[in-house]
Amino acid sequence: MEARERRRLPVIPIVTPIIVVLALFGCKPAANQPAGAAAETPPMDVSTAVVEAVAVPRTLDLPGRLASTRVAEVRAQVSGIIQERAFEEGSHVNRGDVLFRIDPAIYRAEVDAKAASLARAEATRTQALRQSERTETLLERQAASTAQHDIATATLRQAEADVASARAQLARAKIDLDYATVRAPISGRIGRALVTEGALVGQGEATKLALIQQIDPIFADFNAAASDPSPLAERAAGRESAEVRLVHPDGSLHAEAGKLLFSDVSVDPGTGQVSLRATFPNRSGALLPGTYVRVRVAQGMTAGAAIVPAQAIQRSSAGEAQAFVVEEGKTIALRPLRTGALTDAGWIVLDGLRPGETVVVEGFQKIQPGMVVNPVPWAAARTAEAPAKP
Repeated sequence: MEARERRRLPVIPIVTPIIVVLALFGCKPAANQPAGAAAETPPMDVSTAVVEAVAVPRTLDLPGRLASTRVAEVRAQVSGIIQERAFEEGSHVNRGDVLFRIDPAIYRAEVDAKAASLARAEATRTQALRQSERTETLLERQAASTAQHDIATATLRQAEADVASARAQLARAKIDLDYATVRAPISGRIGRALVTEGALVGQGEATKLALIQQIDPIFADFNAAASDPSPLAERAAGRESAEVRLVHPDGSLHAEAGKLLFSDVSVDPGTGQVSLRATFPNRSGALLPGTYVRVRVAQGMTAGAAIVPAQAIQRSSAGEAQAFVVEEGKTIALRPLRTGALTDAGWIVLDGLRPGETVVVEGFQKIQPGMVVNPVPWAAARTAEAPAKP
């Protein structure tokens, strides 16, 4: 056993150097490995646009609400049962059009009764007139006393008063009969009927039957800060013309421009604002009263304004505007901005950018300040600059 162990001992020092040599050879790079494997990753492509200095219109957007030019509540002026509704709900009606018909039987009978009373009064007046003339003749012949003549004259005057009263009552009865046919007081669009056939209306009160609103043209009522009403008031007074446009909730503009009408003479003490009103054409009837809109008032032109595409403006968690700017041709920097109004060409930048600088429009989701990027002209800008094909 001892001899066998002595024969195995020299093997250990021989195996150990072999393992070390193999480990050293394994750490060396392969002879055929390319030399550029450790090369840096190429810069990321980002779409950029150059900040331009252009003249843009200066506008003021104010919240407002549409209102009808004229509003008329159709009410029953006499009592009775509705026999017919003579209009189509939601349609346009003209002044004088028949809307409802109330049962006229009672009022027609009243007209006949008042006509009979007038005829009786006229007959009495005729008799009193003849008696007065006869008494006057007898008085001249001294066949009648003065007292008899005075009585005959008074009777005649009373009969004439009765005729006038009967004629007035007949006119009133005819008016009530005419009120049994309810007509449109103004021209405009009528809403839904508030009563149906068979309903009893006007019993003790003037029942509301329908509502007519005139919406062409239509008013837009809006408010402005009390510190800024003077220029708008001058425009409303006609001393200076200004274009007023209506902005729909989806951001689109109304097809036709409007006109400022007036500015209120007092300031709301609770809000510190002054009320203004503009009018807009509404031939198609697309603008409806009660709709919340924005009124855009033109306030001249801004020369040399820095304009950037709307997509280039980002918002921080605090809501502040910011944008990625390419400095020295390739390095990204995040810069805070102070923006103005949003125009068709993009955002007006009041502070933070100068014309000629380059901002990132697309691709900012994967970049960070300090990164090196490869600026590529924005595709939308290239499309806009491309000439139209014949």
